[in-house]
Amino acid sequence: MDTLLLSRLQFAVATLFHFLFVPLTLGLSVLVATMETRYVRTGNPVYLRMTKFWGKIFLINFVVGIVTGISLEFQFGTNWSRYSIFVGDIFGSLLAIEATAAFFLESTLIGVWAFGWNRLSKKAHAAVIWLIAIASTVSAYWILAANSWMQHPVGYEIRNGRAELTDFFAVVTSKFAVLQFLHTVPAAYILGGFFVMGISAWHLLRKNETDFFTRSFRTGLALSLVMSLFVFAEGHMQGADLAEAQPAKVAAMEGHWETSERAPIYLFSWPDQENQKNAIEILPVPGLLSLLAHHDMNASVTGLKDIPRDEQPPVLTVSLSFKLMVCLGILFILQTLYGFFVRNRLAENPRFLKMMVWSIPLPYIACSLGWIMTEMGRQPWIVYGMMKTSDAHSATVAASSVGITLVGFILVYSILGAAGFGLMAKTARKGPEPS
Repeated sequence: MDTLLLSRLQFAVATLFHFLFVPLTLGLSVLVATMETRYVRTGNPVYLRMTKFWGKIFLINFVVGIVTGISLEFQFGTNWSRYSIFVGDIFGSLLAIEATAAFFLESTLIGVWAFGWNRLSKKAHAAVIWLIAIASTVSAYWILAANSWMQHPVGYEIRNGRAELTDFFAVVTSKFAVLQFLHTVPAAYILGGFFVMGISAWHLLRKNETDFFTRSFRTGLALSLVMSLFVFAEGHMQGADLAEAQPAKVAAMEGHWETSERAPIYLFSWPDQENQKNAIEILPVPGLLSLLAHHDMNASVTGLKDIPRDEQPPVLTVSLSFKLMVCLGILFILQTLYGFFVRNRLAENPRFLKMMVWSIPLPYIACSLGWIMTEMGRQPWIVYGMMKTSDAHSATVAASSVGITLVGFILVYSILGAAGFGLMAKTARKGPEPS
Protein backbone atom coordinates (compact mmCIF):
# COMPACT_ATOMS: atom_id res chain seq x y z
CA MET A 1 0.00 0.00 0.00
CA ASP A 2 1.22 3.51 -0.80
CA THR A 3 1.43 6.57 1.46
CA LEU A 4 -1.91 7.97 0.25
CA LEU A 5 -3.92 4.83 1.01
CA LEU A 6 -2.21 4.33 4.38
CA SER A 7 -2.81 7.97 5.33
CA ARG A 8 -6.48 7.62 4.40
CA LEU A 9 -6.76 4.41 6.44
CA GLN A 10 -5.06 6.05 9.42
CA PHE A 11 -7.40 9.03 9.36
CA ALA A 12 -10.45 6.80 8.87
CA VAL A 13 -9.45 4.58 11.80
CA ALA A 14 -8.85 7.56 14.07
CA THR A 15 -12.05 9.36 13.02
CA LEU A 16 -14.38 6.39 13.32
CA PHE A 17 -12.90 5.39 16.68
CA HIS A 18 -13.09 8.95 18.04
CA PHE A 19 -16.66 9.23 16.82
CA LEU A 20 -17.69 6.28 18.96
CA PHE A 21 -17.37 8.60 21.96
CA VAL A 22 -18.44 12.01 20.63
CA PRO A 23 -22.18 11.34 20.13
CA LEU A 24 -22.54 9.73 23.55
CA THR A 25 -20.92 12.79 25.12
CA LEU A 26 -23.42 15.04 23.33
CA GLY A 27 -26.42 12.86 24.15
CA LEU A 28 -25.58 12.12 27.77
CA SER A 29 -24.75 15.76 28.53
CA VAL A 30 -28.34 16.76 27.70
CA LEU A 31 -29.86 13.76 29.51
CA VAL A 32 -27.80 14.27 32.67
CA ALA A 33 -28.62 17.99 32.62
CA THR A 34 -32.32 17.13 32.35
CA MET A 35 -32.10 14.71 35.29
CA GLU A 36 -30.29 17.24 37.49
CA THR A 37 -32.79 19.96 36.59
CA ARG A 38 -35.63 17.67 37.67
CA TYR A 39 -33.82 17.11 40.96
CA VAL A 40 -33.47 20.85 41.54
CA ARG A 41 -37.13 21.50 40.65
CA THR A 42 -38.69 18.58 42.57
CA GLY A 43 -36.19 17.77 45.30
CA ASN A 44 -36.82 14.08 44.55
CA PRO A 45 -33.61 12.23 45.54
CA VAL A 46 -34.07 9.60 42.83
CA TYR A 47 -33.22 12.27 40.23
CA LEU A 48 -30.04 13.07 42.17
CA ARG A 49 -29.04 9.40 42.08
CA MET A 50 -29.85 9.30 38.35
CA THR A 51 -27.69 12.38 37.77
CA LYS A 52 -24.72 10.86 39.60
CA PHE A 53 -25.04 7.39 38.02
CA TRP A 54 -25.39 8.53 34.40
CA GLY A 55 -22.96 11.38 35.08
CA LYS A 56 -20.26 8.88 36.06
CA ILE A 57 -20.65 7.06 32.72
CA PHE A 58 -20.66 10.44 30.95
CA LEU A 59 -17.31 11.37 32.55
CA ILE A 60 -15.65 8.07 31.58
CA ASN A 61 -16.84 8.46 27.99
CA PHE A 62 -15.73 12.11 27.86
CA VAL A 63 -12.18 11.35 28.99
CA VAL A 64 -11.63 8.58 26.43
CA GLY A 65 -13.16 10.78 23.74
CA ILE A 66 -10.66 13.56 24.44
CA VAL A 67 -7.66 11.24 24.21
CA THR A 68 -8.77 9.77 20.90
CA GLY A 69 -9.57 13.14 19.36
CA ILE A 70 -6.25 14.89 19.93
CA SER A 71 -4.35 12.81 17.37
CA LEU A 72 -6.77 13.78 14.60
CA GLU A 73 -5.67 17.40 14.48
CA PHE A 74 -1.99 16.41 14.44
CA GLN A 75 -2.58 14.23 11.38
CA PHE A 76 -3.39 17.30 9.28
CA GLY A 77 0.18 18.47 9.83
CA THR A 78 1.93 15.10 9.55
CA ASN A 79 0.03 13.12 6.93
CA TRP A 80 -1.86 15.87 5.09
CA SER A 81 0.63 18.73 4.87
CA ARG A 82 -0.22 19.74 1.28
CA TYR A 83 -3.87 20.01 2.29
CA SER A 84 -2.90 22.10 5.31
CA ILE A 85 -0.78 24.43 3.17
CA PHE A 86 -3.63 24.86 0.65
CA VAL A 87 -6.55 25.47 3.05
CA GLY A 88 -4.90 26.06 6.43
CA ASP A 89 -6.00 29.70 6.42
CA ILE A 90 -9.64 28.57 6.54
CA PHE A 91 -9.66 25.11 8.06
CA GLY A 92 -7.10 25.98 10.74
CA SER A 93 -9.02 29.02 11.94
CA LEU A 94 -12.19 26.97 12.48
CA LEU A 95 -10.35 24.28 14.43
CA ALA A 96 -8.54 26.92 16.50
CA ILE A 97 -11.83 28.58 17.47
CA GLU A 98 -13.30 25.20 18.38
CA ALA A 99 -10.37 24.45 20.66
CA THR A 100 -10.13 27.85 22.36
CA ALA A 101 -13.79 28.91 22.56
CA ALA A 102 -15.60 25.63 23.09
CA PHE A 103 -13.38 22.68 23.96
CA PHE A 104 -11.39 24.41 26.73
CA LEU A 105 -14.60 25.84 28.19
CA GLU A 106 -16.21 22.40 28.10
CA SER A 107 -13.18 20.73 29.72
CA THR A 108 -12.95 23.35 32.47
CA LEU A 109 -16.63 23.10 33.27
CA ILE A 110 -16.40 19.31 33.42
CA GLY A 111 -13.93 19.70 36.29
CA VAL A 112 -16.17 22.23 38.05
CA TRP A 113 -19.15 19.87 37.75
CA ALA A 114 -17.29 16.71 38.79
CA PHE A 115 -15.73 18.31 41.88
CA GLY A 116 -18.45 20.87 42.58
CA TRP A 117 -20.83 18.65 44.54
CA ASN A 118 -21.40 20.22 48.00
CA ARG A 119 -19.31 23.24 46.91
CA LEU A 120 -21.88 24.90 44.65
CA SER A 121 -25.55 25.52 45.27
CA LYS A 122 -27.98 23.08 43.64
CA LYS A 123 -29.00 25.61 41.01
CA ALA A 124 -25.43 26.64 40.25
CA HIS A 125 -24.35 23.01 39.93
CA ALA A 126 -27.24 22.28 37.56
CA ALA A 127 -26.37 25.39 35.55
CA VAL A 128 -22.83 24.05 35.08
CA ILE A 129 -24.00 20.80 33.46
CA TRP A 130 -26.21 22.80 31.09
CA LEU A 131 -23.21 24.96 30.19
CA ILE A 132 -21.27 21.74 29.49
CA ALA A 133 -24.06 20.55 27.19
CA ILE A 134 -24.09 23.91 25.40
CA ALA A 135 -20.28 24.01 25.09
CA SER A 136 -20.27 20.45 23.69
CA THR A 137 -22.86 21.45 21.12
CA VAL A 138 -20.96 24.61 20.16
CA SER A 139 -17.79 22.54 19.85
CA ALA A 140 -19.61 20.17 17.50
CA TYR A 141 -20.78 23.12 15.37
CA TRP A 142 -17.24 24.37 14.72
CA ILE A 143 -16.04 20.89 13.76
CA LEU A 144 -19.02 20.39 11.47
CA ALA A 145 -18.54 23.85 9.93
CA ALA A 146 -14.95 22.90 9.10
CA ASN A 147 -16.06 19.60 7.57
CA SER A 148 -18.90 21.31 5.70
CA TRP A 149 -16.44 23.70 4.12
CA MET A 150 -14.61 20.68 2.69
CA GLN A 151 -17.94 19.43 1.33
CA HIS A 152 -19.14 22.78 -0.02
CA PRO A 153 -16.43 25.48 0.03
CA VAL A 154 -17.64 29.10 0.31
CA GLY A 155 -16.21 32.46 1.44
CA TYR A 156 -12.72 32.10 -0.09
CA GLU A 157 -10.46 33.23 -2.91
CA ILE A 158 -7.50 31.46 -4.48
CA ARG A 159 -4.43 33.64 -4.00
CA ASN A 160 -0.84 32.58 -4.57
CA GLY A 161 -1.95 28.97 -4.98
CA ARG A 162 -3.77 28.88 -1.63
CA ALA A 163 -7.39 29.16 -0.57
CA GLU A 164 -7.63 32.27 1.58
CA LEU A 165 -10.58 33.26 3.76
CA THR A 166 -12.54 36.27 2.46
CA ASP A 167 -15.91 35.91 4.21
CA PHE A 168 -15.81 34.25 7.63
CA PHE A 169 -19.54 34.80 8.15
CA ALA A 170 -20.35 32.92 4.92
CA VAL A 171 -18.30 29.94 6.09
CA VAL A 172 -19.84 29.60 9.54
CA THR A 173 -23.43 30.25 8.41
CA SER A 174 -23.43 28.25 5.18
CA LYS A 175 -26.64 26.32 4.60
CA PHE A 176 -24.61 23.12 4.22
CA ALA A 177 -23.03 23.56 7.68
CA VAL A 178 -26.33 24.37 9.38
CA LEU A 179 -28.11 21.37 7.86
CA GLN A 180 -25.24 19.03 8.68
CA PHE A 181 -25.27 20.28 12.27
CA LEU A 182 -29.04 19.80 12.52
CA HIS A 183 -28.65 16.21 11.33
CA THR A 184 -25.54 15.13 13.22
CA VAL A 185 -26.21 16.51 16.71
CA PRO A 186 -29.81 15.22 16.96
CA ALA A 187 -28.49 11.83 15.78
CA ALA A 188 -26.10 11.98 18.73
CA TYR A 189 -29.05 12.65 21.03
CA ILE A 190 -30.74 9.52 19.64
CA LEU A 191 -27.61 7.54 20.46
CA GLY A 192 -27.54 8.90 24.01
CA GLY A 193 -31.21 8.06 24.47
CA PHE A 194 -30.81 4.51 23.16
CA PHE A 195 -27.75 4.03 25.39
CA VAL A 196 -29.77 5.02 28.48
CA MET A 197 -32.79 2.96 27.39
CA GLY A 198 -30.67 -0.12 26.68
CA ILE A 199 -28.92 -0.14 30.04
CA SER A 200 -32.16 0.67 31.84
CA ALA A 201 -33.90 -2.20 30.01
CA TRP A 202 -31.12 -4.58 31.12
CA HIS A 203 -31.74 -3.69 34.77
CA LEU A 204 -35.54 -3.71 34.39
CA LEU A 205 -35.36 -7.27 33.04
CA ARG A 206 -33.56 -8.20 36.27
CA LYS A 207 -35.98 -6.12 38.36
CA ASN A 208 -33.14 -3.99 39.71
CA GLU A 209 -34.05 -0.52 40.99
CA THR A 210 -37.34 -0.57 39.06
CA ASP A 211 -38.38 3.02 39.79
CA PHE A 212 -34.89 4.37 39.09
CA PHE A 213 -34.49 2.65 35.73
CA THR A 214 -38.10 3.20 34.63
CA ARG A 215 -37.59 6.94 35.05
CA SER A 216 -34.22 6.68 33.27
CA PHE A 217 -35.78 4.72 30.40
CA ARG A 218 -38.55 7.28 29.95
CA THR A 219 -36.05 10.15 29.94
CA GLY A 220 -34.01 8.48 27.19
CA LEU A 221 -37.19 7.53 25.32
CA ALA A 222 -38.54 11.09 25.23
CA LEU A 223 -35.32 12.49 23.77
CA SER A 224 -34.90 9.66 21.24
CA LEU A 225 -38.51 9.79 20.04
CA VAL A 226 -38.47 13.52 19.34
CA MET A 227 -35.02 13.41 17.73
CA SER A 228 -35.79 10.34 15.59
CA LEU A 229 -38.72 12.13 13.99
CA PHE A 230 -36.72 15.35 13.63
CA VAL A 231 -33.70 13.65 12.02
CA PHE A 232 -35.93 11.86 9.51
CA ALA A 233 -37.59 15.11 8.42
CA GLU A 234 -34.32 17.07 8.44
CA GLY A 235 -32.65 14.37 6.33
CA HIS A 236 -35.07 15.21 3.52
CA MET A 237 -34.04 18.89 3.68
CA GLN A 238 -30.37 17.92 3.67
CA GLY A 239 -30.91 15.67 0.64
CA ALA A 240 -32.27 18.61 -1.34
CA ASP A 241 -29.23 20.73 -0.43
CA LEU A 242 -26.89 17.87 -1.36
CA ALA A 243 -28.49 17.62 -4.80
CA GLU A 244 -27.40 21.20 -5.48
CA ALA A 245 -23.97 21.11 -3.83
CA GLN A 246 -22.86 17.51 -4.51
CA PRO A 247 -24.94 15.89 -7.29
CA ALA A 248 -22.42 13.02 -7.60
CA LYS A 249 -22.97 12.05 -3.96
CA VAL A 250 -26.76 12.05 -4.36
CA ALA A 251 -26.53 9.96 -7.53
CA ALA A 252 -24.22 7.50 -5.74
CA MET A 253 -26.53 7.28 -2.72
CA GLU A 254 -29.35 6.02 -4.93
CA GLY A 255 -27.36 4.30 -7.69
CA HIS A 256 -28.78 6.78 -10.24
CA TRP A 257 -26.86 6.45 -13.51
CA GLU A 258 -28.85 8.25 -16.24
CA THR A 259 -29.76 11.93 -15.95
CA SER A 260 -33.53 11.86 -16.15
CA GLU A 261 -36.79 13.46 -15.11
CA ARG A 262 -39.13 11.63 -12.69
CA ALA A 263 -36.04 9.85 -11.34
CA PRO A 264 -37.01 6.75 -9.32
CA ILE A 265 -35.84 5.37 -6.01
CA TYR A 266 -35.50 1.60 -5.86
CA LEU A 267 -36.53 -0.31 -2.78
CA PHE A 268 -33.33 -2.27 -3.31
CA SER A 269 -30.51 -1.83 -5.80
CA TRP A 270 -26.96 -3.08 -6.14
CA PRO A 271 -24.71 -0.65 -8.09
CA ASP A 272 -22.15 -2.04 -10.54
CA GLN A 273 -19.74 0.86 -11.03
CA GLU A 274 -17.48 -0.98 -13.45
CA ASN A 275 -20.33 -1.39 -15.94
CA GLN A 276 -21.99 1.93 -14.97
CA LYS A 277 -25.36 0.41 -14.09
CA ASN A 278 -27.23 -1.33 -11.30
CA ALA A 279 -26.75 -5.09 -11.30
CA ILE A 280 -30.00 -5.46 -9.32
CA GLU A 281 -33.02 -3.11 -9.28
CA ILE A 282 -36.16 -4.00 -7.32
CA LEU A 283 -39.43 -2.10 -6.93
CA PRO A 284 -38.80 1.37 -8.42
CA VAL A 285 -40.90 4.27 -7.16
CA PRO A 286 -40.99 6.72 -10.12
CA GLY A 287 -40.37 10.38 -9.31
CA LEU A 288 -39.45 9.81 -5.66
CA LEU A 289 -35.76 10.69 -6.12
CA SER A 290 -36.76 13.84 -8.05
CA LEU A 291 -39.12 14.74 -5.23
CA LEU A 292 -36.52 14.21 -2.50
CA ALA A 293 -33.75 15.98 -4.42
CA HIS A 294 -35.70 18.94 -5.83
CA HIS A 295 -39.15 18.87 -4.14
CA ASP A 296 -40.63 18.20 -7.60
CA MET A 297 -41.56 14.73 -8.91
CA ASN A 298 -40.89 15.86 -12.50
CA ALA A 299 -37.50 17.48 -11.84
CA SER A 300 -34.37 16.22 -13.59
CA VAL A 301 -31.73 14.51 -11.44
CA THR A 302 -28.12 14.31 -12.59
CA GLY A 303 -26.94 10.74 -13.25
CA LEU A 304 -23.50 9.34 -12.58
CA LYS A 305 -22.84 8.83 -16.32
CA ASP A 306 -22.73 12.63 -16.70
CA ILE A 307 -19.91 12.80 -14.16
CA PRO A 308 -16.39 11.82 -15.34
CA ARG A 309 -15.54 8.32 -14.14
CA ASP A 310 -12.45 9.55 -12.34
CA GLU A 311 -14.65 11.97 -10.37
CA GLN A 312 -17.27 9.43 -9.33
CA PRO A 313 -17.25 8.36 -5.65
CA PRO A 314 -17.17 4.64 -4.72
CA VAL A 315 -20.83 4.10 -5.54
CA LEU A 316 -21.48 0.76 -3.84
CA THR A 317 -19.98 1.90 -0.52
CA VAL A 318 -21.89 5.18 -0.54
CA SER A 319 -25.17 3.57 -1.59
CA LEU A 320 -25.07 0.76 0.97
CA SER A 321 -24.00 3.12 3.78
CA PHE A 322 -26.84 5.51 2.98
CA LYS A 323 -29.56 2.87 2.69
CA LEU A 324 -28.54 1.01 5.83
CA MET A 325 -28.48 4.31 7.72
CA VAL A 326 -31.98 5.16 6.49
CA CYS A 327 -33.27 1.69 7.45
CA LEU A 328 -31.85 2.11 10.94
CA GLY A 329 -33.40 5.59 11.19
CA ILE A 330 -36.83 4.16 10.36
CA LEU A 331 -36.28 1.36 12.90
CA PHE A 332 -35.48 3.97 15.59
CA ILE A 333 -38.77 5.74 14.90
CA LEU A 334 -40.75 2.49 15.15
CA GLN A 335 -38.96 1.43 18.35
CA THR A 336 -39.46 4.76 20.10
CA LEU A 337 -43.09 5.04 18.99
CA TYR A 338 -43.79 1.58 20.39
CA GLY A 339 -41.87 2.52 23.54
CA PHE A 340 -44.04 5.63 23.94
CA PHE A 341 -47.22 3.55 23.93
CA VAL A 342 -45.91 0.99 26.46
CA ARG A 343 -43.93 3.46 28.60
CA ASN A 344 -46.25 2.81 31.58
CA ARG A 345 -46.15 -0.99 31.08
CA LEU A 346 -42.47 -1.65 30.48
CA ALA A 347 -42.31 -4.58 32.90
CA GLU A 348 -45.10 -6.27 30.89
CA ASN A 349 -43.04 -6.09 27.68
CA PRO A 350 -39.88 -8.17 28.26
CA ARG A 351 -39.39 -8.78 24.52
CA PHE A 352 -39.34 -5.05 23.91
CA LEU A 353 -36.88 -4.57 26.77
CA LYS A 354 -34.61 -7.30 25.38
CA MET A 355 -34.77 -5.67 21.95
CA MET A 356 -33.72 -2.34 23.47
CA VAL A 357 -30.73 -3.98 25.16
CA TRP A 358 -29.58 -5.43 21.84
CA SER A 359 -30.27 -2.09 20.15
CA ILE A 360 -27.55 -0.22 22.07
CA PRO A 361 -25.00 -0.61 19.21
CA LEU A 362 -27.44 0.32 16.42
CA PRO A 363 -27.19 4.15 16.73
CA TYR A 364 -23.38 3.78 16.83
CA ILE A 365 -23.59 1.88 13.54
CA ALA A 366 -26.00 4.43 12.05
CA CYS A 367 -23.73 7.36 13.00
CA SER A 368 -20.67 5.61 11.55
CA LEU A 369 -22.54 4.78 8.33
CA GLY A 370 -23.52 8.44 8.06
CA TRP A 371 -19.91 9.55 8.25
CA ILE A 372 -18.77 6.87 5.79
CA MET A 373 -21.42 8.05 3.32
CA THR A 374 -20.52 11.71 3.88
CA GLU A 375 -16.77 11.27 3.49
CA MET A 376 -16.70 8.58 0.80
CA GLY A 377 -19.39 10.42 -1.17
CA ARG A 378 -17.05 13.45 -1.37
CA GLN A 379 -14.28 11.42 -3.03
CA PRO A 380 -12.13 11.81 -5.05
CA TRP A 381 -12.17 15.35 -3.65
CA ILE A 382 -10.78 16.31 -0.25
CA VAL A 383 -12.20 19.80 -0.85
CA TYR A 384 -15.12 19.36 -3.23
CA GLY A 385 -14.29 20.62 -6.73
CA MET A 386 -11.04 22.26 -5.59
CA MET A 387 -8.48 19.73 -4.43
CA LYS A 388 -8.33 15.97 -4.89
CA THR A 389 -7.40 13.70 -2.01
CA SER A 390 -4.53 12.30 -4.07
CA ASP A 391 -2.97 15.80 -4.15
CA ALA A 392 -3.36 16.46 -0.42
CA HIS A 393 -1.21 13.95 1.43
CA SER A 394 2.33 14.65 2.61
CA ALA A 395 4.63 13.86 -0.30
CA THR A 396 7.80 13.48 1.80
CA VAL A 397 6.44 10.99 4.36
CA ALA A 398 7.37 7.38 3.63
CA ALA A 399 4.69 4.71 3.40
CA SER A 400 6.57 2.66 6.01
CA SER A 401 6.29 5.53 8.52
CA VAL A 402 2.55 5.85 8.01
CA GLY A 403 2.14 2.07 8.12
CA ILE A 404 4.01 1.73 11.42
CA THR A 405 2.04 4.56 13.04
CA LEU A 406 -1.20 3.07 11.68
CA VAL A 407 -0.44 -0.18 13.48
CA GLY A 408 0.42 1.85 16.59
CA PHE A 409 -2.89 3.72 16.37
CA ILE A 410 -4.84 0.49 16.07
CA LEU A 411 -3.05 -1.05 19.07
CA VAL A 412 -3.41 2.03 21.30
CA TYR A 413 -7.02 2.62 20.29
CA SER A 414 -7.86 -1.03 20.90
CA ILE A 415 -6.47 -0.76 24.42
CA LEU A 416 -8.24 2.56 25.04
CA GLY A 417 -11.49 1.24 23.62
CA ALA A 418 -11.34 -1.92 25.72
CA ALA A 419 -10.56 0.14 28.83
CA GLY A 420 -13.19 2.80 28.16
CA PHE A 421 -16.06 0.54 27.16
CA GLY A 422 -15.06 -2.03 29.78
CA LEU A 423 -15.19 0.59 32.53
CA MET A 424 -18.51 1.95 31.28
CA ALA A 425 -19.96 -1.58 31.10
CA LYS A 426 -18.75 -2.34 34.64
CA THR A 427 -20.29 0.89 35.95
CA ALA A 428 -23.52 0.26 34.06
CA ARG A 429 -23.86 -3.33 35.35
CA LYS A 430 -23.15 -2.28 38.94
CA GLY A 431 -25.98 0.24 38.88
CA PRO A 432 -26.42 3.33 41.08
CA GLU A 433 -25.09 3.72 44.58
CA PRO A 434 -27.57 2.61 47.27
CA SER A 435 -29.95 5.36 48.37
